[in-house]
This record gives sequence, C-alpha cells and structure tokens, in this order.
Amino acid sequence: MQYGGQAVIEGVMMRGPRKTAVAIRKANGEILVRTDLNDGIFGRHPLFKMPLLRGVVALFESLILGIRYLTFSANEAVEEEGEELSTRDLVLTVIVALAAAVGIFVLLPAGAALLLHDHLSILWQNVVEGLLRMLLFLGYVVAIGRVKDIERVFQYHGAEHKAINALEAGAALRVETVRPYSTLHPRCGTSFLLLVLILTIVFFSVVGRGGILWRLASRLVLLPVIAGLAYEMLKFTGRYLNVPLVRAIAAPGLWLQKLTTREPDDGMLEVALAALKAVMEEPPGTEVNADVR
Repeated sequence: MQYGGQAVIEGVMMRGPRKTAVAIRKANGEILVRTDLNDGIFGRHPLFKMPLLRGVVALFESLILGIRYLTFSANEAVEEEGEELSTRDLVLTVIVALAAAVGIFVLLPAGAALLLHDHLSILWQNVVEGLLRMLLFLGYVVAIGRVKDIERVFQYHGAEHKAINALEAGAALRVETVRPYSTLHPRCGTSFLLLVLILTIVFFSVVGRGGILWRLASRLVLLPVIAGLAYEMLKFTGRYLNVPLVRAIAAPGLWLQKLTTREPDDGMLEVALAALKAVMEEPPGTEVNADVR
C-alpha cells in the first residue's frame, strides 16, 4: 500500500490508497482534520500507469492536490484576520512561482552557459550549466529556510517524515514512539529535485549545439522526460535502500533534506499522526510503501 505526504501551512497532508486527509493546527490549539476520497482521473487509465509516464502524471496530480490543500490551510491560517484566499488566487500564485522557477533554474543557467561557447566544449558548457543550476537551487533553499514561517513548514515536513518512517517500521503511531525516527526519507521530493538537477546535466549534453532558442526549447521539451525518469529512480532507490550501491546513490538526496526539514515539536507530530491515521484503512501488519514530499 502507498502513502504520501506533504507539509502545508501549520499542518500536514497525507494521501492513502483511497483517501486524502489534511490536518491543521488551529489558532485555538485544536487539530482540524479534513478527509476526502481520492478522485485522481489520470491514474485510472492503464496508459498513465506506464513507467516514466506515471511519474509525470503523479507530479501533475500532486500539484493539483498541493494547490487544493494549501488553499485550505492558508484560509485556516488567516481565519482570525477575517481574510480568505480563493483557489484562483493560489493557482495564479503557483503559476507565477512555476514560471519564475523555470526561468531561474532552467533558462537562466542555459543562457549563461551559452555565453561560454567560445571557450568551452559543449560537454563542459552543460557541466557548468548544471553546476550553476545546483548552486542557484541550494542558495534558494538556504535563503527561504531562514524565513520564520517557512521554517515552521520545514518542521511539519520533518513531522511528516517521522510519521511515515514509523509507519513503515511497523511502530505504534504515538508521539512518544514516533519522536525518535528520522526527519529524512529516501522518497522525499527534495531527493527527487536533486535527481532532476543531476539528470539535466546528462540529458542536456546529448542535444548538441544550437542557438539560444534551440538551447532553451530543448530544455523545456526534455523536462517531462527527465522528471519521469527521476521519479522511477526515486522509487527504485527507496525500494532497494538496503543495497550499498543504491544507498550511496540516495545519500546526496538525504543530505539535501537536512536543508528542507527541521526537527518538529510534539504538537507538530500530533498533527502529522492525525492526518496519517485519517487515511489508514488497512489492517495492522499490511505492508506499506510511502512516497513523501
């Protein structure tokens, strides 16, 4: 069985085989839990379950779910101020953020590397492009991690991982039992992003020379392919983490998660466990396989 998770504003979203739940810590200290039946459309067709393609579909559905539950958590967070964010507001925010991310992390490094075409071979241009992309990403993560509100989201991210790790280990889902588990998880979205960054160096090296338009267009066209392959690699490393070579491949992603997770307090663990329990339907002893973000 598969379980997935995502940190939201003052809460955690968990997705199980049949249900998705979000648990939010309200201003009065209560935990609000909302549960919905899964209604993914693309995953129902066998075509969308094929390797590579299923990764792109999973990312698309995750984006939709993320917008839905971020809207819910954001509205709960501003309820005391009498404000409310619409889904349209958050969708526009996400679109702008995605466009900025593509511009900064994909197009900017590609354009910068092209300026070196008179001094470097195409291989080294792509290496420089990939390294620049990684430096920009690391700088961004470090910078936002210093923002107080984002730091709390990172704490809920850690709480989500602890809950999933405890579930996979077969431990009792209680705060005192879950507390010792790691805030890192091999199938985290942070590890996925690192795989994408590494794969861009490999894939972009085979597209050959070309002008600025060709260079930028090739990056955009190859992104879904790279994302699909990164998804499959993430699933593979999570499944065979006990193999030394696989563990070595997964290690950089786990190191990077130390920037995107923080040690949660007990109240945050309560929220993560509330969300997880709300989607659990399987009897004790059922094998689980978690995909966390």
